[in-house]
Amino acid sequence: MDTNHTAGSRVAAQGRARRMGSIRYLAVTAMLSAVAFILMFLEFPIPFLIPGFIKMDISELPALVGAFAMGPVCGVLVCLVKNLLHLFVTTTGGVGELSNFLLGASFVLIAGLVYRKNKTRKNAIIGSVAGAAVMAVCSVLVNYFLTYPVYYNFMPQEMVLSMYQAILPSMKNILECLICFNMPFTFVKGLFSVGITVLIYKHISPVLKGNRH
Repeated sequence: MDTNHTAGSRVAAQGRARRMGSIRYLAVTAMLSAVAFILMFLEFPIPFLIPGFIKMDISELPALVGAFAMGPVCGVLVCLVKNLLHLFVTTTGGVGELSNFLLGASFVLIAGLVYRKNKTRKNAIIGSVAGAAVMAVCSVLVNYFLTYPVYYNFMPQEMVLSMYQAILPSMKNILECLICFNMPFTFVKGLFSVGITVLIYKHISPVLKGNRH
């Protein structure tokens, strides 16, 4: 038996497998990014619960699926690409996209890292809920120090505060509003993506990973 030929064939096969894996990784990331970009337009306000300029969407859903199927870096890349694409139609000068990326990336990175340690349904749920909680806390910091200070150039801080006070008059300052309104809203928003992912992931993961029978 020609052991050199056998070893060479094995190395060549491994090289082809790596290339195919890289191509699939890029293709899945691109596809999920496109879906996430489209979902960014399917947003809607929740009247009487939070000011109308804050809208609900589930554009983190494809990123969460990617973080589970292809790893946490894939999830972060989906968040990045969808927001880069959204810059072409931005109405916030890029600030909204930066905020969306930071929050979405914190969500899917935590979820993906927890799931990667032990790929079970229970760990997926634990990681996702933990990621949603981290995203909710980060929403206070990102909005208070980044997003809202920029928005104040177009909408005075007093006007923003009044929109919160119209729902809950006891609000005294923006930080209090972010903690009482934005943080729970962001957590619930994350849970929507978690719930849908738990329902569909088992059915679509074989297709994404390329091991469909």
